[in-house]
Amino acid sequence: MLDNPCVAHRGFSGIAPENTLAAIRLAMKIPEVQGIEIDVQLSRDGVPVVIHDFTLGRTTNGSGTVREHTLSELKRLDAGRWKARAFAGERIPTLDEVLEEVRGRLRVNIELKTNKQTYAGLASAAVEAVRRCGMEERVYFTSFEPGALIEARQAAPYIRRGLIVDTRSADLDRRLDEYGCTLLSIKHGRVDPVFVRSTLESGIGIMVWTVDRIRRMRELASMHPELMICTNRPDRWLLARRLPLLNRPNTRRRWLGF
Repeated sequence: MLDNPCVAHRGFSGIAPENTLAAIRLAMKIPEVQGIEIDVQLSRDGVPVVIHDFTLGRTTNGSGTVREHTLSELKRLDAGRWKARAFAGERIPTLDEVLEEVRGRLRVNIELKTNKQTYAGLASAAVEAVRRCGMEERVYFTSFEPGALIEARQAAPYIRRGLIVDTRSADLDRRLDEYGCTLLSIKHGRVDPVFVRSTLESGIGIMVWTVDRIRRMRELASMHPELMICTNRPDRWLLARRLPLLNRPNTRRRWLGF
């Protein structure tokens, strides 16, 4: 059986609009889901809001960048209709709203969406939201950007941090140590059993993203039971736990599309 921790990527984003309360609530309907991954930026007036893209056009009916809009302006946008008519009226949530929704139920991987030119102070603002909700022991701050991780360490050294990468560079161990990270978030195609095992044995947790095919979920799970699997489709992860071995011909034919 697949017992690896399941992390819902931007909530149950395969079905519901990503990074919305609807997606998070849908993920929580699957009791086996242990955590969610969300993306955080700052509104123009400095409020941490949950949205992936720096621009608004893909996932809302707005335009321009997130940072150009106040929280009040962002809250007037529809962040659900693009996914399906049933989700019309979903709003961009604040980080506080998401944390209140999942408190006591899920762990939260908070990706700090920033770069060298954008969102100085994002990590500090996110730390304050986490403190307000008393979630310090239930979150990870993750980022591609070293500056965000360093800022998070300065603001709250006791809150765990993780480096996001899409390649395995030769200096990966040094970077994890330099930024004080205890989690590695890595593209699933970049791992193998030896790398996963050695990373975990060194005291670094590891999460792979973004895995939506049942066969690949089971391949990754076989590498190590502590490997976290981040998916848009936690329903497929649940199927992967319950299905018989995929090397049985009748099962392979039935689920090949996944």
